[in-house]
Amino acid sequence: MTELQRHIEIMDTTLRDGEQTSGVSFSSSEKLTIAQLLLTEVKVDRIEIASARVSEGEFQAVKKITEWAEANGYLDKIEVLTFTDGTTSVDWMIKAGAKVMNLLTKGSMNHLTYQLKKTPEQHFKEVGEVIAYAAKNGIECNVYLEDWSNGMRHSQEYVFQYLDFLATQPVKRILLPDTLGVLIPSETREYLNAIVPRYPHIHFDFHAHNDYDLSIANVLEAVNAGVKGLHLTINGMGERAGNAPLASTIAVLNDYVKDVKTSVEEKSLYTVSKLVETFSGFRVPVNKPVVGENVFTQTAGIHADGDKKNNLYFNDLMPERFGRQRKYALGKTSGKANIENNLQQLGIRLSDTDLKKVTERVIELGDRKETVTQSDLPYIISDVLDSSAIEEEKVHVENYVLTHSKDLRPSVTLRIDVNGETFEEHAQGDGQYDAFMNALKVIYKKKGLDLPLLTDYAVRIPPGGKSDALCETIITWDCKGKEFKTRGLDSDQTVAAIKATQKMLNLI
Repeated sequence: MTELQRHIEIMDTTLRDGEQTSGVSFSSSEKLTIAQLLLTEVKVDRIEIASARVSEGEFQAVKKITEWAEANGYLDKIEVLTFTDGTTSVDWMIKAGAKVMNLLTKGSMNHLTYQLKKTPEQHFKEVGEVIAYAAKNGIECNVYLEDWSNGMRHSQEYVFQYLDFLATQPVKRILLPDTLGVLIPSETREYLNAIVPRYPHIHFDFHAHNDYDLSIANVLEAVNAGVKGLHLTINGMGERAGNAPLASTIAVLNDYVKDVKTSVEEKSLYTVSKLVETFSGFRVPVNKPVVGENVFTQTAGIHADGDKKNNLYFNDLMPERFGRQRKYALGKTSGKANIENNLQQLGIRLSDTDLKKVTERVIELGDRKETVTQSDLPYIISDVLDSSAIEEEKVHVENYVLTHSKDLRPSVTLRIDVNGETFEEHAQGDGQYDAFMNALKVIYKKKGLDLPLLTDYAVRIPPGGKSDALCETIITWDCKGKEFKTRGLDSDQTVAAIKATQKMLNLI
């Protein structure tokens, strides 16, 4: 930051406009937690937390937040949407303990004529009365020009008439929303270049919606046109396609608009994103910039190789800025460099020969659409190295059918090749694996051979593994007093056990 940089105020409206996301409703405790995090950790300048007069629950939520804010010196940063309704909204504000109101008024002739059915003069008079009553009661006032973007498109004379009036009022900020998300960047630039220089002493905020996926582009134009504040939401929450997202906006401003600065802490953006995702149930797309789960994950092996050699596939959006870490996906497109980067993060080194085998196994799993994570790698390595101990595979399980039905004993039909001779057998058991072992015992009895005794059977999945996680089965065998272990790896526990058993058959 330098003295030449101008400060852009960030007003987060997740708790008001963001809560208009379909199906989202925060409890009063959740609202308080989010408000505290936004102000103390993310360090936005202001937060808009509710609409006046909505419900008793909303009133209690606002009261909780204002009590905390007053006790901790943040009360002037708490804002509430109010309405042009005489003294009603202001009285509600006073009871709730709030000190800053964002007065909703009409920013287009279309809304004024067809929704309010009033003339500009009537509207200005009523707005002036609310502002005066707020000032009399110690309430600071900002004014929204609802549908301002369409107002500039179709009734500019009215917009400037209204701004001329507001310039005479005790208003701290004028808030210009693209209410329906209709602006394209060239319009944003044109309209704000016509307004900001005309009223040099007025603080203008810009409020973008994302209906055409242009919210960030419009925010960028608004800042370049000289607005002094932006309205944003966590994860881009909001009505319809949502609002301009906080995380992406901050990243863009920090990287591409060097003459401005904000107070926002980048490292806290991911934390607040995950918290709001949990509270709201509104899932963040995995490819959402900055906060999506996949946006710092390289998938292609060639990209991992380039990163290893000279960070060839890095850009300025380094994950560490946001308290995150770069990942290298494991699957069918993984190359040796992808595996090496993951192993390096785990502190594991392998010989070139073993690395090649592990890479082949990861690609094989990826081809089967298995999900492979970094946590799976130690298990895959164990399985591959365990397989390497087998000099020659003389026994191969060619096929099997496992059945498990309610009130019927599990059964298996097994076909196996032993030293070039094929056997097929059917058996039942107390479980699918027990049935498999019973069929195997019958086959080996025919050959006059005894199988080792199974003395221990253990199953592990990686920490945090889900129901589709890779499963490692470790079986301990006793062969004539000599104990050894074999491992099998698969997303199915029984299949993993069968793989471990095939390794045993090749070792005895």
